[in-house]
Amino acid sequence: MRPVLLLLLLISTFFNNGYACLNGEIKELKDGTGVYEDKPGNVPYGHMFYSDETFQKALKRFDSLYKTTKDLDYLSDQGLLLILLKRYQEAINLYLELERIKPNRYSTASNLGTAYELIGQNENALKWIQKAVAINPRSHNHSEWIHVKILEAKIKGEQFYNTAFLLNTDFGSDLLPNSTLKKIQLTKLLNALYYQLNERVSFVKPKEKIIAQLLFDLGNVAFLLGNLDDAVTDYELAKKYGFSGQLIESRIKEASRLHKLPAEGLKKVVKTRVKPDYTTAIIAVAAAVILLVILNIKKQKVKN
Repeated sequence: MRPVLLLLLLISTFFNNGYACLNGEIKELKDGTGVYEDKPGNVPYGHMFYSDETFQKALKRFDSLYKTTKDLDYLSDQGLLLILLKRYQEAINLYLELERIKPNRYSTASNLGTAYELIGQNENALKWIQKAVAINPRSHNHSEWIHVKILEAKIKGEQFYNTAFLLNTDFGSDLLPNSTLKKIQLTKLLNALYYQLNERVSFVKPKEKIIAQLLFDLGNVAFLLGNLDDAVTDYELAKKYGFSGQLIESRIKEASRLHKLPAEGLKKVVKTRVKPDYTTAIIAVAAAVILLVILNIKKQKVKN
């Protein structure tokens, strides 16, 4: 029965593989010092940072702890605190020294990329974010590819501030958004967009064109997944960051209207806008066939 049990375990693992956002998080440093909290949900309101006073005290404490222990995590956390205190050049100098001491740490490359971007050095930012992705492609909820595209767009110019370049997809210009992506792909994209936007709106205040575009895109993804309340909120945030035009107004109006439909009616509308996904059905059928083959083989062995 072992092959059968293994197969059932694999099937169970597949069907229970979730793609939920890591929301409502509390970020802590090495010694347990709190940095921020996030609101639950999939709308990127940004981090709720703790006070500068907390960060200043932690900065002094970590300096002492690093000198005592030589633990590089304390040094890295000092760099993060410097970024949060908007002391970007000091953070850059610290992380460059950390890179010299111990090269190829993910947190060093990632935070250097962030710090360089915050002072407007997008070429340097791109170099370090690309290095961070090379070190750990799965970081930040598999979303750093969007960070790379954002930096590339900034370097290339405003004509690249669009969905096709930033996300390698499109949601159309109809009254309702549409997509060639499957539902599971849209869910992954929503998670990635949420992560990136939640970071960006924490540091960049309105108005900002790339954030505005990506918030509009997040609203479209939420719309296509049937999360209409989130879609409306995302669209309103996009407007706050500078996105404007008849299309966004129409989609806000339609999302609000469709939200009043019964669940089944809404499901039918959304279903017509998303590419059908037969993956689950195909895998289920394949698993059933394999299971039957295994059982048949075992039956033949018993007869012999």
